[in-house]
Amino acid sequence: MPYDGPVATARKPRRRARGAVEELPSGALRVKVYAGSDPVTGRRHYLTETIPAGRDAAGAAEVARTRLLNQVDERRSPRTKATVNQLLDRWLEVLDVEVSTRRGYVRKLDKHVRPLLGATAVARVDTEALESFYAVLRKCRDHCRGRRYVQHRTAGRHECDGRCGPHKCRGLAPATVRQIHWILSGALDRAVRWHWIAVNPADHADKPALPHPDPQPPSAEEAARLVSEAWSDPDWGTLVWLAMTTGARRGELCALRWSHADLAAGVLTVRRALYLDEDGQWKEKDTKAHQQRRIVLDPETVAVLEEHWRRCRARAHALGISLPASGYVFAPDPDGSAALNPDTATQRYSRMAERLGIDTHLHALRHYTATELITAGTDIRTVAGRLGHGGGGATTLRVYAAWVSEADQRAATQIAARMPKRPTQAEPPEPPKRRPRLAG
Repeated sequence: MPYDGPVATARKPRRRARGAVEELPSGALRVKVYAGSDPVTGRRHYLTETIPAGRDAAGAAEVARTRLLNQVDERRSPRTKATVNQLLDRWLEVLDVEVSTRRGYVRKLDKHVRPLLGATAVARVDTEALESFYAVLRKCRDHCRGRRYVQHRTAGRHECDGRCGPHKCRGLAPATVRQIHWILSGALDRAVRWHWIAVNPADHADKPALPHPDPQPPSAEEAARLVSEAWSDPDWGTLVWLAMTTGARRGELCALRWSHADLAAGVLTVRRALYLDEDGQWKEKDTKAHQQRRIVLDPETVAVLEEHWRRCRARAHALGISLPASGYVFAPDPDGSAALNPDTATQRYSRMAERLGIDTHLHALRHYTATELITAGTDIRTVAGRLGHGGGGATTLRVYAAWVSEADQRAATQIAARMPKRPTQAEPPEPPKRRPRLAG
């Protein structure tokens, strides 16, 4: 039966009050409803549905058009007209995390999320918009959108040099995009809880895969060179030595006080760490795992700390001041009242490694500690305890245990020693020699 309802041809679709119905060459009907544009790319979105040809095609098309229009209306009439910026502001007000964690969240939100999605209504942020957003981040961390411009080394007044030049796109690392995804997901989860939106679009977004850990600890030869170079300043050499033998984090090392070191018993207690507060000042807090740990020191490390204690006490005595037990082990002031800035330690170590031509950083000494202990046969739980990891050592194995050829060779020897004796087979008999055929 021929269709005699309101139809727009495929060549020139006739728009109805809202939505359009097109008749396809096959006789089927296609319903098309405008659903807005992508807040990141600006691309127009349409909801479509194809109705097979038949007697009831016209009625089915009208039902489909009504249903699609309702879907659009539900998105355009949310319980709130709040933008992503307003959601993030409200979410940060109630978020209960460490100050250092909050600083990381705010930095990523201000750099990447607010410029691209901040002015968008929360109800318009769907899964497709999030995946478009992640694609932009993977392509260029500066969100250039293909623009050509000169990228200056600083935003202030300056004389351009070799560090200023044409912008080159560099995408964010997958791990960073994944972190941004989880930050957004947390904010959108709270929006669902507050009934601002019905569902969290981040739940269905295709986020970057978890990156494979690839720790790069310095080799034994490189570690020896680093220690030798650091010992030109015994105080600095002591910090590098302690980082290698304990695997402590830089904030934990800088927060060490003399009262935490029981040199008679050869035990170091790690209970505090330094962090940057919201005003950019270094303050003390609990360790990352919110637990204190006792690290047994070898005799050589005890001797290193005893020598460091005598040097610090001699400097204080020369100035007529005392060195209290509450003083910091690594302090720029003779009285130990102020802690060493962790950023200063990181930068000094990087400059030292660069002078030696070694591509490494201060945090890699934790990798070195874990790798050397595991290679030496120390059980994983003990290594995890020294490094301050929870979960029974799963993090230690996944992140900090670099592959070591010596350990792999030892494993090959051990499995070979446990293999059963290889069966011997009789050598196959030689094939009979064929006598040459004589011509004639």
